[in-house]
Amino acid sequence: MRFLSYALVGFSIALLAGCGASGEDELRQWMSEQRSTVHPRVIPLVEPKKFIPQAYTQEGAVDPFNLQKLTQALKRDSTQSVANTALIAPELARRKEALEAYPVDSMVMVGSLRKAGQPVALVRIDNLLYQVRVGNHLGLNYGLVTKIDESEMSLREIVQDATGDWVERQASLVLQEGAK
Repeated sequence: MRFLSYALVGFSIALLAGCGASGEDELRQWMSEQRSTVHPRVIPLVEPKKFIPQAYTQEGAVDPFNLQKLTQALKRDSTQSVANTALIAPELARRKEALEAYPVDSMVMVGSLRKAGQPVALVRIDNLLYQVRVGNHLGLNYGLVTKIDESEMSLREIVQDATGDWVERQASLVLQEGAK
């Protein structure tokens, strides 16, 4: 009997749940309202440009794949590479100096003096002082000291440009007053 009463209560609950308003109906109504109020904007496509063929006018010009033109270009490149090699060859042939193991931006000029009438720059690297004279090499880019003033030391460096050619550039170390 108990089983029958439990079954009857469960059946009546299921019947009442089925009679209630469904959330799905509300959702369908909202969707239909949204469809009626929203109008998509379609931007029309631009008419494509008409293709107008051009006549080829370079028939009498020099062929870019001409063997003579290619040979001239290769000769010109080889003379440039010889000039570039002439710039870097002496640097590769000489013995490196101690200060060429440090980049120039890690060096600080802290003073200058005259020894035997020649200017000498005092350069600090890793808390050690070095005396640098005109003609000394320093830095990673084959730097050569060309001039020493009281407040500045000028260098000539040899570096590769974007095309791989060796070029000279000027650099300098300026006296750092009160440098630590």
